[in-house]
Amino acid sequence: MSKATLPLAVHPVPAIRPMNSLKKKILRHWQLYVIMMFPLFCLILFKYVPMIGLQIAFKTYRVRAGIWNSPFVGWKHFIRFFESPSTMDIIWNTVSLSLYSIAASFPLAILLAIALNEAQHQRLKKMVQLITYAPYFISTVVLVSMLNQFLDPRIGVLSMMMQQFGIDTRNIMGNPDLFRHLYVWSGIWQSTGYSAIIYLAALTGISHELTEAAVIDGCTRIKRIWHVDLPGIRPSVVTLLVLNMGYVMSVGFEKVFLMQSPSILNVSEVMSTYIYRIGLQNSDYSYSTAIGLVNSIINLILILTVNQIARKTGEQALW
Repeated sequence: MSKATLPLAVHPVPAIRPMNSLKKKILRHWQLYVIMMFPLFCLILFKYVPMIGLQIAFKTYRVRAGIWNSPFVGWKHFIRFFESPSTMDIIWNTVSLSLYSIAASFPLAILLAIALNEAQHQRLKKMVQLITYAPYFISTVVLVSMLNQFLDPRIGVLSMMMQQFGIDTRNIMGNPDLFRHLYVWSGIWQSTGYSAIIYLAALTGISHELTEAAVIDGCTRIKRIWHVDLPGIRPSVVTLLVLNMGYVMSVGFEKVFLMQSPSILNVSEVMSTYIYRIGLQNSDYSYSTAIGLVNSIINLILILTVNQIARKTGEQALW
């Protein structure tokens, strides 16, 4: 056999190790990983490290003994919470107030965004945007103070106007039947303009070709909104709905607490204010931690359920 026809030696190609490949990627894009480190550190420090304290829910916490050496009591505090006669009322107050807020605020924010998107007069559009966005930047303390001032039975502007029509205004803020309405609709006035920003951004992302095709086909403005605009923002609506359902049991503490009074405590006591009273005012840390854990588990179940429903119905899901 000639030298030219000798078979060439086949050398095995060394396998690329996954660790070496990952190391090269990190070194190549190290600036991005450095930027990512700080928010990741904050997330771990403020979200995951405090979870160590959840064991207090299964113990009778004693300050001198500390978290690790406090006596273990198992499910005692959870059983105590579910056997309490006020538990179902507190859960109902929380769920009803949150669902009322979601049901009332969602359609109004969408309608406002559609109206602004359809507005032709630019100066009027900017004026409406400014008027509706501005209340969002008012603090909760100022908002509740405004309610107290406007509805004061002696000097309140709204109370004086309502008295002219023969409406009793002696105790509007202390009326249990009006608490939910005052809470929800004052919140809608404050946050609807800001909530509409997301839907307005989604509307601007709808293809102009679809809109022009609908106009050519003879669709009226209402039909174009129904068949083009609403389907275009449906993924955003579903995503925000899933996220909001994850906070059903986490009704804002500050506003509820500021609006509370002894006369309406039976309808205004929600999970967050109840945890505050039990944990900080009564110093029952183990019991309040158990209630907070139950609250978080319910929120987790709700967001998983709604996300799964959205996925099954073919809508845009979070994961």
